[in-house]
Amino acid sequence: MDALEAIMTTRAMRRLRPDPVSSEDLWTCLRAAQQAPHGGNVQLLRYVVVTDKGLRARIGEVYRKAFDVYADAFQNETPAARHLADNIGSAPALVFFLMPVMEWGGGLDIGPLHASIYPAVQNFCLAARALGLGTTLTTVIRVHQAEALELLGVSSGFEIAALVPVGHPEGSFGVAARRDVKELVRWI
Repeated sequence: MDALEAIMTTRAMRRLRPDPVSSEDLWTCLRAAQQAPHGGNVQLLRYVVVTDKGLRARIGEVYRKAFDVYADAFQNETPAARHLADNIGSAPALVFFLMPVMEWGGGLDIGPLHASIYPAVQNFCLAARALGLGTTLTTVIRVHQAEALELLGVSSGFEIAALVPVGHPEGSFGVAARRDVKELVRWI
């Protein structure tokens, strides 16, 4: 699959089959993530991959609680998002993208540290797409981040930048409905 096809057909896949994902495929996606550009090349990102069925179920419970808070606060619930909230613990793999809690830029406003993490998340998702795996980026679990980090055995010196469930999609890949980019660009 060429890069443009992967980019144009990688979409949020919130409905995943419980079929296992090979560790080889997960390693491929992680290597792709690590190749993403990092601000200042500091490479602060850490990964936690959860494939243990019991732990995935417990994380799923925390995610569902977090989603309920989110949905109540923003009155923003779609059927696909609810499905993910109710079933994320059944995804074959849950990949956490972690970053250290720290001040960035010595007090200078050089942008949020998360900006150095999300290219890695996108690379991970694109690699998964090339392998026929579905993913979606979610940050909702941050509502109950301390509980999730405790389940993962991660020190309080880290925060969750993203959670990406990985599995074989129930749906099909394709170009997602998006606003026409021409409506969004100011060319000067």
